[in-house]
Amino acid sequence: MESILNNSFATLLTYFGVVSIYLLVIPLILFYWMNNRWNFMGKFERLAVYGLVFLFFPGLILFSPFLNLRLKGDIKG
Repeated sequence: MESILNNSFATLLTYFGVVSIYLLVIPLILFYWMNNRWNFMGKFERLAVYGLVFLFFPGLILFSPFLNLRLKGDIKG
């Protein structure tokens, strides 16, 4: 068991897992949630989203060019 804890490969794999969850997985889930609920959120849900945006800001900034929170209008002119 001690050799597993001292293994640098396991340490690097753990760091990669934590960083990928922090920078990729949770921000994508948060963007999906915001994109679907942005115009229908209540005040407490919006407060929770603002807190999560503050917490996961580095990952969100990576995907920010792809987020569009505008209303989908009619195609008619």
